[in-house]
Amino acid sequence: MARREFLSFSPPCIGDEEIAEVVDTLRTDWITTGPKAKQFERDFTAYLGSQGALALNSCTAGLHTSLITLGIGPGDEVITTALTFAATVNVIEHTGATPVLVDVEPDILTIDPAQVAAAITPRTRAIIPVHFGGHPADMDPINAAARAHGLAVIEDAAHALPARYKGEYIGAGANPTSFSFYATKNLTTAEGGMLTGEPDFLDRARVVGLHGMSRDAWKRNAKGGSWYYEVVMPGYKYNMTDMQAALGLRQLQRLDGFQARRTEIHARYDAAFAGCDAIQTPTIRPWAEPSRHLYVLRLHPETLRIGRDQFIEELGARNIGTSVHFIPIHIHPYYRDKYGYAAEAFPITYSNYLREVSIPLNPRMTDEDVNDVIEAVLEVVEAYRA
Repeated sequence: MARREFLSFSPPCIGDEEIAEVVDTLRTDWITTGPKAKQFERDFTAYLGSQGALALNSCTAGLHTSLITLGIGPGDEVITTALTFAATVNVIEHTGATPVLVDVEPDILTIDPAQVAAAITPRTRAIIPVHFGGHPADMDPINAAARAHGLAVIEDAAHALPARYKGEYIGAGANPTSFSFYATKNLTTAEGGMLTGEPDFLDRARVVGLHGMSRDAWKRNAKGGSWYYEVVMPGYKYNMTDMQAALGLRQLQRLDGFQARRTEIHARYDAAFAGCDAIQTPTIRPWAEPSRHLYVLRLHPETLRIGRDQFIEELGARNIGTSVHFIPIHIHPYYRDKYGYAAEAFPITYSNYLREVSIPLNPRMTDEDVNDVIEAVLEVVEAYRA
């Protein structure tokens, strides 16, 4: 029996603490980049144990800023995965460089290190692995290939807070690593992102991300600041506001609680679907502690009389919100037409895309919500068995 109210796929978890912090910000003289943005950077650095952090207006900004800071542009190649959101590859196009797509590992759906190594050419300048769904990519062989060829590694960690790879938080290392705080993410500032990495790199990235100015706005306008600045490059407008940071400060304090609830729900799903031959549940490698941002079911099409799209429709009819992660880059018209990709060019990516369904996983879910999702999925499976 369908639930009475629609269960949104991934609503934000905003409480009184966040609301109070935003109101406090509105009552100060700083609503754009200011002391709370700086505090958020410090707190985020401390949480991850990273070398530093730069608050920006999106994960996309972090990826783009990283490429520009590294001087990547026309004539260069950047290797990334075909199974990601368009932003990962759009930023490569924005620099004038050429994106080189490779396929994913069949179990965890992150970029295949062997294919990364095979795709390196004399024009390659960087690799952008994506931590899909919050499960870390296998970074050791990727970093090793990058070191062997003198390449940069920029990690797309849009889904990966607070994931760990071999015991270390994603973003704690030296690689530039870009996080997303979009409304659906494990920590949200509505829109927003954070870039972590080495201090010298972040100092240069900070200039790129604020008009190419030699000093940022809050230092210029604070007591004791100087009105004088110089533009040292044609930069971008990528800074985070204090209103966004106010949300982030409180969300960061609640993140461990959010993660505990995500882990509980993930375990409930695993147990409920373990015996269902029509469903493949997410794989977790022994060296990974995922952020559990997504719970991606993969249907076994030979067991069902309906395809993925109708499966989603049936869940919707039962008031269960879903999504698909992701429509592969190479079948979007822009990339398909520009680079001449066939749908089967990346067979693991494409075949998994055709059978993926992301079901609700967020800390706002009650036990009853979780039960409703489980019941709806299993009901659809039983109704449409081959």
